[in-house]
Amino acid sequence: MSLDKIVSISGKPGLYHLRAQTRSGFIAESLADGKKMPVGLRHNVSVLSEISIYTLDGESPLREVFAKISAKENGGKAIDHKSSKDELEAYFFEILPNFDEDRVYPSDIKKVIQWYNLLQQNDLLGEKETENSEDSTEDSKPKAAVKAEPKTVKSANPQSKVAKSSTAKKGASAKSTAARKK
Repeated sequence: MSLDKIVSISGKPGLYHLRAQTRSGFIAESLADGKKMPVGLRHNVSVLSEISIYTLDGESPLREVFAKISAKENGGKAIDHKSSKDELEAYFFEILPNFDEDRVYPSDIKKVIQWYNLLQQNDLLGEKETENSEDSTEDSKPKAAVKAEPKTVKSANPQSKVAKSSTAKKGASAKSTAARKK
């Protein structure tokens, strides 16, 4: 299972598979009904591979939680996400006994179980996951967390020694007033 292309879009039910990138966002295909829809850059999108569950020891990636559910259910469907709060919490304690009860809400548990069942229904929880999860544990740093140093751009005025940061406002001119008068 590769969770890199599976996303959750706020305000939209279910999970979506990223299909293509567009100028203003991307095209997502619903895992529930297969309908494709454009998603703009203003939507809040969460990639499942970047989501973790709070535990008393730190955080547990969602990929590992899904693997534990799959092992418990022998690759089958999990408990219904519409079960009572107490049933969901008892089930989650069996899977992840050290999850942080103060920071993981019943709605979070419900969502994780619903996502697992949706992925399992679409056959996205295959044996490929165990191979991928072993490889991904070696590289535990997410790619998005790497930050590049800001580049500096020298002013057009050779007499000016001040370098300007690339994070300057858009539309701001790098030329000084002395360079414009020449």
